[in-house]
Amino acid sequence: MQLTIGKHAGFCFGVKRAVEAAFALAQEGKPCYTLGPLIHNPQAVRRLAEMGVRPIESLDEIERGTVIIRSHGVRPEVYAECRRRGLNMVDATCPHVARVHELVERYSQTGDPVVIVGEEDHPEVVGIAGWAHGDVYIVERAEDAKKVPLLARALVVAQTTIRSDRFAEVSRSLKGRVQELTVEDTICRATALRQQEAAALSRQVDVMLVVGGKNSSNTRKLFETCLAHCKRSLLVESRDDIPTGYFNPRDHIGITAGASTPEWSLKEVVTRMNDMEKDQVLEQADSDFMADVEKTLVKIRTGQTVTGTIVQITDDEVCVNIGYKSDGLMKKSDMINPDECKIGDEIEVEVVKVNDGEGNVVLSQRNIVNRKNWDALMEKYDAGEYVEGVGKEAVKGGLIANVMGVRAFIPASQLSQRYVEKIEEFVGKPMQLKIIEVDKQKKRIVASRKAFLVEEAAAKKKEVWEKLHEGDVVKGIVRRLTDFGAFVDIGGVDGLVHVTDLSWGRVKHPSDVVTPNQEIDVVLLSLDPERERIQLGYKQLQPRPWDVAGEKYPVGSIVEGKVVRITTFGAFVELEPGLDGLVHISQCALTRIAKVEDAVQVGQIVRVKVLSVDSEAKRISLSIREALEEEAFNYSDEIPGTDLGFEEAQPVDIEAAVAAQEDDAE
Repeated sequence: MQLTIGKHAGFCFGVKRAVEAAFALAQEGKPCYTLGPLIHNPQAVRRLAEMGVRPIESLDEIERGTVIIRSHGVRPEVYAECRRRGLNMVDATCPHVARVHELVERYSQTGDPVVIVGEEDHPEVVGIAGWAHGDVYIVERAEDAKKVPLLARALVVAQTTIRSDRFAEVSRSLKGRVQELTVEDTICRATALRQQEAAALSRQVDVMLVVGGKNSSNTRKLFETCLAHCKRSLLVESRDDIPTGYFNPRDHIGITAGASTPEWSLKEVVTRMNDMEKDQVLEQADSDFMADVEKTLVKIRTGQTVTGTIVQITDDEVCVNIGYKSDGLMKKSDMINPDECKIGDEIEVEVVKVNDGEGNVVLSQRNIVNRKNWDALMEKYDAGEYVEGVGKEAVKGGLIANVMGVRAFIPASQLSQRYVEKIEEFVGKPMQLKIIEVDKQKKRIVASRKAFLVEEAAAKKKEVWEKLHEGDVVKGIVRRLTDFGAFVDIGGVDGLVHVTDLSWGRVKHPSDVVTPNQEIDVVLLSLDPERERIQLGYKQLQPRPWDVAGEKYPVGSIVEGKVVRITTFGAFVELEPGLDGLVHISQCALTRIAKVEDAVQVGQIVRVKVLSVDSEAKRISLSIREALEEEAFNYSDEIPGTDLGFEEAQPVDIEAAVAAQEDDAE
């Protein structure tokens, strides 16, 4: 008797995830329930119930505790009801099913209808239908498509465990009834692989055993597939269902299992078959759970690490004596340093195959290194440490990287903090990564460069914040300007120089004072670590105009200024930003004027003579008249005999006049 076990047999990812969540909750010893049987396998449900995970059909059956949403998923109303009742929830909905929920909800936002290919009363189909906003039509077979009315447009999705050929047939039938049909093949790839493998295996064997719950849709479809190719196909729930005397000694028996079949249930069936024919060797099909079975049949097992002695070296292979009934063969490509080995060397190797078909044991040294690398990666993953990787290949949706010899997938959204247009630019590029997801069975990881960049930036920002103190003067680079100020990078964090802190004078826009990418010195005015806000000052490092006004504008000097404001008693002239002086009305022209506007206008550039400077009172008295007179006299000195005809100026106490005018204004 020869046994062949399908390598895709047993728990799929979604079911395994749900069962592991249930076992974890059971170990906590708290009230725990599953809304409906967690999986369609009576033995597994009974075992969970014995551990305290009890299935319920309605939330009315419980008052408190934790509810596990099974992998089939539920309608959105169920989530809302759990929250309303104050129940804890563990959502074990299969990611493939959750994707169908998202597709249906998004497509039907505008009320467009949805067609679901599947069994009408199956809990997964019921859950999917609940996410639709418009009409829902459930079609199980192609001939049922005529029940769907003529539609302008619709979306068709599949129950994740439906057979691929059936989904294709129904989709073709629907195209005659829907003008614009959007087809989304939502069949779980694991289901499709399991069905394809079962179909191929059932063609090769004499008897086909399908292990799983008889009420499981997935298992029933698997059995139908096998029965179509092998008439001697059996559906068994446990080892007790295997009939005695059904098999012939020369039968080649194939074994597969539905997605709801736990590993221990499949092992029991395999063990039962082994007991029925002690002399037959079980052919392992690369499934991890079959390693335990092989231990009982051979002295060495696949994956075992052994120490041997090199007894022969050829151009391509090395022969190693490992103390087994036959020597082991190892290709040089599976060695770390093949050129350094010699006959008589002891070497640590891993058993890849117990029998390669010709009685030889296949060995590998590289697998040990890969396993150690994997273990090292898992330690870093558990510790939350970063790993180094190198981009290998740009693929749809992201980048494949090599991390210590392990294949890592980096989604495009996890490559950078900003949108990445050309993923190819990362090929061959070394990078720091953080592992965010692990598939231990396939030894693959999902990593994120973005997570590293975010954490690195946060660490740098924290380091910078720890060094900042109010009153410190630091260098910074102007990054961007707004109407209300300038944002300045001061070594990894940005601070704001408000427009009022850019200059001692009036500033219409920050661009009047600074420009982007300009390096400037700033003072830390205030720090708010909780809100991550920094107030900076620029003008505070510049001399106050009034402090040096007396030096820059000595009495008697003639300077230029701009008329910025006119009052009834005179005109204010800006000598520089933040420094204005007053030209009294009596000093605005060579002759008497009725109003200031008769002599000057706002915005006009004028030459004035400094009459007095009071830095403490922040007052400067200016005279346009005396500036004109002085320049005119200088001119007349150069041309003798010139009569300029000036009116004699009446002495005016300007300071008293200004103060009086200001008092009147108040």
